[in-house]
Amino acid sequence: MTVQEGYQYAKKAYEKWGINVDEVLNKLKQVPISIHCWQGDDVGGFEVNASELSGGIDVTGNYPGKARTPEELRQDLEKALSLIPGKHRVNLHAIYAETGGEAVDRDQLEPKHFENWVKWAKDNGLGLDFNPTVFSHPKAEDGLTLSHPDPEIREFWINHCIASRKIGEYFGKELGSACLTNIWVPDGYKDVPSDRLTPRIRLKDSLDRIFAEEIDEAYNIDAVESKLFGIGSESYVVGSHEFYLGYALKNNKLCLLDTGHYHPTETVSNKISAMLLYSDKLALHVSRPVRWDSDHVVTLDDELREIALEIVRNDALDKVMIGLDFFDASINRVAAWTIGTRNMIKALLYAMLVPNDHLKKLQEEGNFTDRLALIEEFKTYPFGAVWDYYCDQMGVPVKEGWLEDVKAYEQSALANR
Repeated sequence: MTVQEGYQYAKKAYEKWGINVDEVLNKLKQVPISIHCWQGDDVGGFEVNASELSGGIDVTGNYPGKARTPEELRQDLEKALSLIPGKHRVNLHAIYAETGGEAVDRDQLEPKHFENWVKWAKDNGLGLDFNPTVFSHPKAEDGLTLSHPDPEIREFWINHCIASRKIGEYFGKELGSACLTNIWVPDGYKDVPSDRLTPRIRLKDSLDRIFAEEIDEAYNIDAVESKLFGIGSESYVVGSHEFYLGYALKNNKLCLLDTGHYHPTETVSNKISAMLLYSDKLALHVSRPVRWDSDHVVTLDDELREIALEIVRNDALDKVMIGLDFFDASINRVAAWTIGTRNMIKALLYAMLVPNDHLKKLQEEGNFTDRLALIEEFKTYPFGAVWDYYCDQMGVPVKEGWLEDVKAYEQSALANR
């Protein structure tokens, strides 16, 4: 069966349930995924005086071919993007600044240090998002930054975050697409603290100062990201979910949910509808935790499908800003981007090909038998045939065909590094 024949067969199956597959694909084209640059170089960055990874972040594996320069990283991103259907965004950390060999500390970063990224984004029709890098630095060695008891250290990180917002504004103005600037800090304690409140007071004060200057949301959108625990902060994290949820609601900021930042029995999918009742928008960093916040490559698992279903069936595609956050150095890094991003898009397509309104009606009527039966049957509907057609129409490889492209790229580019 050809791709076209498979698509026609699938269309008929879905049309029985009132699902217009052509309209679904047109809608899917409009959904950008923010692809994180740091998969390509194991969260290394390009600082002149780079520090070892810290802040509860660890990258394992030594697969050959990681990007060593901004040019190589952009080249690898272009390769991955050529294998992923749709138009998307790229998410940068501050450590990916290009300073021309000059040692520029993070509180002194300026838009000019990201001019090459903006030019590249323009050439490729991409939006850019941003994150201050509040880890892997001598002033973060004890695991405290914006909540640090030393006012000089706090001041350094406040100024870094202020500078990051200005860089985000620059991205938005230059690219005509608002930049999501997200703040995450690793602050916390390994053992049970004797005072949980005071560090949170300091963190709140730091954030208030960072956000004191209003920036037009047409250019920069602010987000804050929580975490339950990390390496070195097993017992207490200052910026907990409750802290940032309250701060975001009170101060009109986006709350960003990272799927690896909660207890293993918590699911981000369950939080989306509750939070959208009180927030116009929210943001996601989609990852795959394995026992802890291990940032494995995103797979098409139950939770990813459920996240996509919550976004789609609640008509929230324009309310939830979807980004990715994983880093695996044990496999080909271009393949990691391709697998994870294609899976995120697949999950959205799957959710769009479910008769969500009918299933909602069954629930309201108390018809749980039909609801469960249909949910299970739709898991084996021919959504794969629609995905193949979408990839073909968007000019990217169908099925596993992309893997041969990655292998060829590995031989021609990555193997020479």
